[in-house]
This record gives sequence, C-alpha cells and structure tokens, in this order.
Amino acid sequence: MVVGAFPIAKLLMLGVRQVSRPLANTIKANARRSPFFRAYICQPPAQIYHWFEMKMKMRMMGFKGAQVQPLNEDVAADLGSELLGEAIVFLVGGACILAEYLRQSSNTAKKEEELHSTLDSLQEQVAHLSLTVEELDARLRENNRLVLSLPAQATK
Repeated sequence: MVVGAFPIAKLLMLGVRQVSRPLANTIKANARRSPFFRAYICQPPAQIYHWFEMKMKMRMMGFKGAQVQPLNEDVAADLGSELLGEAIVFLVGGACILAEYLRQSSNTAKKEEELHSTLDSLQEQVAHLSLTVEELDARLRENNRLVLSLPAQATK
C-alpha cells in the first residue's frame, strides 16, 4: 500500500471540522451561563442582527419608518450564542478551506519549480548537443576537405 496516496491532510481537516460543532456547542452553553458573555459578547451582536433583520423585513413589506423593538435579554443571549456558535463553525470551515488552498498552491508551486528545472536541464542538454553537432560538422567538413585533397595530390 502506498503511504503517500492516503490524504492525511484532508482527513485531518475533516476531523477538525467535525470537532468544531461540539466545541461551538460548548462555547454556546458557557456563553449562556456567563453574565459577562451574555452582556458583552452575545447580546450586542444579537440586537444588531435582530434590528437589521427586522428593518429588511419591514422594507420588503413596505413599512418605511417602523420602529424595531429590541429583544429581551434571554432571547438576545440565546440568539447571540447561536450566532457565536455558527461564527465559530464558519471560521473553522474557512480556516480549513484556506489551509487546503495554501497546501494546494504550495504543491502547485513545487510542481512548477520541478517542471522549470526539468525544462532548464533539457535546454542545457539541447545547447550541449548543438555544440557537439557543430563540432562534429566541423570535423566532417575537415575530413571531407582532406579526402578531396588526397586525389588531387595523388594525380600530381
């Protein structure tokens, strides 16, 4: 069995993505319990998200100047912790995609460098063979000149 054929990096990325969901759920549970997380981390993004969502819905229904009521603390904390969990999963997925892209680009760069070095080597060989052909052509012309000069000397 070929060891290099097994995509260890892809398997590792899949494992990281699978672990990110329970990690996000743990962070959400801790965020719901912690007063600091509830007040400063979860509620502000939830209120902004709620305000933006309601404004868009109101505009789509034709209400231009309607006032949006803020969420109560419990609902805002739950929505904020859900947003936090989804953001964590999204960031982990994005990091996995970025890591895969960087890995692929480095592999591509290595292949291009290898191809470039092979091309340089082939060009060097062609140049060397061209010089060899020129040298052999010069020898052949010299030999032909010598051969043609022999009968001329023999006839004298």
